[in-house]
Amino acid sequence: MAQTIMTTRTTIPRYERWRIQIFAITWIAYAGFYFTRQSFAVAKLGILEDPLVNDVLTKGMLANLDAVYLAAYALGQFVWGSVSDRYGPRIVVLGGLAISAVATMFMGILPAVAFLLPLMIIQGLAQSTGWSGTLKNMAQFFAISERGRVLGLWSTNYAFGGLVAAPVLGWVAYSVFDSWRAAFFAGAAIVVVVFVAVVVFQRNTPEDVGLPPIEEYRAEEKTLPLDDSAAAEVIAEPARSVRESFVVVLKDRMVMTLGMAYFLLKPARYAILLWGPVIVAERLHGAGHFQAIVIPIAFGVAGVVAPMVIGRISDKVFTARRIPACVLSLAVLVAVLALFTPLTAAGNAWIMVGVLAVIGLSIYGADAMISCVSAVDFGTSKHAGAASGIINGCGSVGAILGGLLPGYLGTSTLFYGFAVAAFVAMLLLIPHWNRMPAAD
Repeated sequence: MAQTIMTTRTTIPRYERWRIQIFAITWIAYAGFYFTRQSFAVAKLGILEDPLVNDVLTKGMLANLDAVYLAAYALGQFVWGSVSDRYGPRIVVLGGLAISAVATMFMGILPAVAFLLPLMIIQGLAQSTGWSGTLKNMAQFFAISERGRVLGLWSTNYAFGGLVAAPVLGWVAYSVFDSWRAAFFAGAAIVVVVFVAVVVFQRNTPEDVGLPPIEEYRAEEKTLPLDDSAAAEVIAEPARSVRESFVVVLKDRMVMTLGMAYFLLKPARYAILLWGPVIVAERLHGAGHFQAIVIPIAFGVAGVVAPMVIGRISDKVFTARRIPACVLSLAVLVAVLALFTPLTAAGNAWIMVGVLAVIGLSIYGADAMISCVSAVDFGTSKHAGAASGIINGCGSVGAILGGLLPGYLGTSTLFYGFAVAAFVAMLLLIPHWNRMPAAD
């Protein structure tokens, strides 16, 4: 059994300022994507009651459009991670923000299926640039020994985005303008502001601002695995092309195991993210539009807290082992998903808030460990884009079900199915309890 050895290191104030800046701008960038991603979810409540469009845009059709969006999103995840490795995340993320804003604006102008279908495809491809691109950026500025706590805090971006975007867009759409179209226009405007901020403050690597690579900056800090027999195999040196980078990571068994687990986990999160207001409205009879949008905030608030807590636990308690934290989060998730129907049967708003909070705490904890910290750790900083792209691509394939199934299945069937999927994901990860990432 080898020991973990930590030694002191010298800090460079300018390097630390850039690390804080990259942390902040990538956090803002990914949270910003949610204001165009959530526009359609917020608009659904108004669309379903608008006699001008609801004869065609039925609940089933809205689910189909979600599935098309998520299919494009999944496809993009597999591609953009390797592109970020090859060309840098700046061009990928900026392109995604710009295209997402334009597509969202046209979704508000042209709410017919003939136009929404291609726009949802474009939106999915644009949205998929965000995660692997920003995560690749973070991997260039932060070393493996600190990523549990750093990326645990950083990965609150998507929980925060889901938490804030829906009520802000809902308030603008239904309280200020009394029009579901305003959800699209407001989301596009906010993302334009984020685009400008990324142009000004983001850089791809420390070398771009005259600083040494993170591997050199943190070279004094050495970490050895707890158990040499459980160490992950090292991914090869960076490939020359997008295709080669993709293939290198695709051959890594741990990356693919994480991908399969994420495929099973993500449908539940996306069902609540995309259909949360509708699910709440159906379970709480008499709930108004704004109440149905506000109650799922509990899911998002817990989701903001979960990555910070679970990231620090994985660093301090499990000494950079990410899988134990995933497994424990999944165990709680299985239980609360299985109990969702009986717990919410009374139609009590506060019980609904509590249940959604526990689901958010457990699902975002596991999600952050799989899609963020583990993706970078097992991919290494050289292949972080491709690894996170593949893992999130697998998850996004599962997310298609999260967008599609709520339009066709009852809530009870839906949540029991999610509980089974989370249980299988937990079983996949348990054999890797002591698995350690390779060094960068």
